[in-house]
Amino acid sequence: MINSVTIVGRSGRDPEMRYFESGRVKTTFSLAVNRPTKEKETDWFDIELWGRQAELAGEYVRKGRMIAVEGRLDFSRWTDDQGVKNIRPFVSASNFRLLDSKKDAASGGAAPAEEFDQSL
Repeated sequence: MINSVTIVGRSGRDPEMRYFESGRVKTTFSLAVNRPTKEKETDWFDIELWGRQAELAGEYVRKGRMIAVEGRLDFSRWTDDQGVKNIRPFVSASNFRLLDSKKDAASGGAAPAEEFDQSL
């Protein structure tokens, strides 16, 4: 069985970074993906990165940037104070690629992609 996700879209917000006492770092942001429909529907995905990938995303990802993300679909499950069970899907990313730069996006040109692979 395979759990593999590749998503290309625009970052919906600047990333949020969290540092833990263990020394690990986690970065989260949302990614907007437009569906090719007449109504121009947008799907929103929560992205989560850890370690060096999280640090790179915190430095380079900004709202509006075109980004490709590779990873796996994961789920956060919890029970709230009223006993209601909740589930939230998110993409646990293994790497990401910036598909444009702010400068080139503003001028309408295309920039070479910057890839941030987990092996870095």
